[in-house]
Amino acid sequence: MNAATCNDIPLLRAYAKALEDEVRTLHRRLGKLTTEIASLKNQDQQTVLELEVKLLQEAVDRRERELFGDSSERRPKDGSPDGESSGSSESSESSESSESSESSESSESSESTKPAPPRPPRRGHGPRPQPQLPLVFTRHVLDEPDLVCPECGDLLPEWAGQVEESDEIIVVERQYKILRHQKQKYRCACGHIETALGPPKLIPGGRYSIDFAADVAVDKYQDHLPLNRQVERMARTGLVVDTQTLWDQLSALVRVLNGCYQALVLHVLAAAVLLVDETTWHFFGPGTKRLGRKKGTLWGAVGNGAVFYQLEGSRSAEAAVAVLRGYQGILVVDGYDGYPAMVRAAGQSVRDGPPLLVYCLTHARRKFVQAEPHYPEARRAIELIGKVYEVEAEVDHAEVGSEAERLELRARLRREKSAPLMKELRTWALAQRALPRSSFGRALTYIDERWTGLTHFLEDARIPLDTNAIERLLRGPVLGRKNHLGSQSKRGMAVAGCLYSLLASAKLAGVDPRAYLREAALRALADPKDVLLPHQYRAELDARAAAASPP
Repeated sequence: MNAATCNDIPLLRAYAKALEDEVRTLHRRLGKLTTEIASLKNQDQQTVLELEVKLLQEAVDRRERELFGDSSERRPKDGSPDGESSGSSESSESSESSESSESSESSESSESTKPAPPRPPRRGHGPRPQPQLPLVFTRHVLDEPDLVCPECGDLLPEWAGQVEESDEIIVVERQYKILRHQKQKYRCACGHIETALGPPKLIPGGRYSIDFAADVAVDKYQDHLPLNRQVERMARTGLVVDTQTLWDQLSALVRVLNGCYQALVLHVLAAAVLLVDETTWHFFGPGTKRLGRKKGTLWGAVGNGAVFYQLEGSRSAEAAVAVLRGYQGILVVDGYDGYPAMVRAAGQSVRDGPPLLVYCLTHARRKFVQAEPHYPEARRAIELIGKVYEVEAEVDHAEVGSEAERLELRARLRREKSAPLMKELRTWALAQRALPRSSFGRALTYIDERWTGLTHFLEDARIPLDTNAIERLLRGPVLGRKNHLGSQSKRGMAVAGCLYSLLASAKLAGVDPRAYLREAALRALADPKDVLLPHQYRAELDARAAAASPP
């Protein structure tokens, strides 16, 4: 039970009573162990019992924190990272959506012991510039009775060229109109008849335009507005429609854009470095009980400046193999045990061997953050990892001429600064002692078992320290899952994966998502082999702007 979101008062009382009984039991156990410690002369036994006491106290504190504590991992600025420092990591889910074992909504950031670069001065509360909005002028004049000067009674003439200006942001309400196309017919004297062509349609003979389908797709898969709420909003403007009609438009749009999605997947998998993460996805389809659901998995992968999502029925290694399609580059992942199994399976199925598995440093840090309230010595690991992030921030803030120069600088600083820090972290971790069941013991085991993958970044400057980029990109689908609950069919899962991928990649490319979907659909309708990806659309827009600008 999640006490933070439960509104059932009797259930909460029963839960609190059970916790109170458990706390009493644990305190009795603490007292007993403390007495035993005092009577023991063997130092090793005493140390073990002290660790047992600490483990029990940790269990009590964890329960209290679940009920009353703050889930944020942000840290104060006195030597600890916070959400605003460089190297911060944004993870993916809130309490209700934290079913992914390695995703969290907390902010992960690096520790800063050096003075941070000066921040720009805070803006006041004045008007914010709006360069993207069109500017419309409207002229205001005095009414005829007010054209008399109150001082002398003469007529007030206009002061040529002198006006007082003020801005007002207005709302132009969305409207739906019926555009009736009148396709002219032509008849030859021989009896042959020709009819002018109409606009291309996603559904032949359908009433709804490509722009309409793109608008529905953006509202649902980028702004996370369920179809039933879209229906209600459309009704307020006079359009009477149902959710099945909107779904038909989405399904037709994906049939047209499927080639773009498949090409996008290949483009992402062609990246030398690929970041992968996953989260749960609810499936209300055949085989589920009434009002029940199955847990599928939404996989996400980012590389080459784009991202794709794929919905699978499980979180297994076989599902990972299906998503990655024999990828053989550098794979940056969290600590989920399915990835090593996937690598082993991939090694048996590809000729050139499995991908290089790199582990996320942020997830290692998170383990020590969880242990720190009970084991203050864990702070040392947090400090060392924070200093590694400082090195990355130094590279990010450096003024270099090209990306190749930045990679060269990153490689040098990692050798000179990050490598000794990671070596110190390893030496420190091996010297620690903790019960394997404790949070501190689990943190030590975590980095020990994954140490090789955690240090690959020292050998290749292209490798990021963490999986923060893909975790941030999973936030949108997670929010959508909470709003429209999931998918009701396998076709729905395919539609969600396609549109989430194209829209998120359009956002990464910096293009308008509606305009991109419209252009890609128009080209695919004209020629199914004509595939337009978001970064290609961005390049075309840049080329047009460069051609239109004066030399």
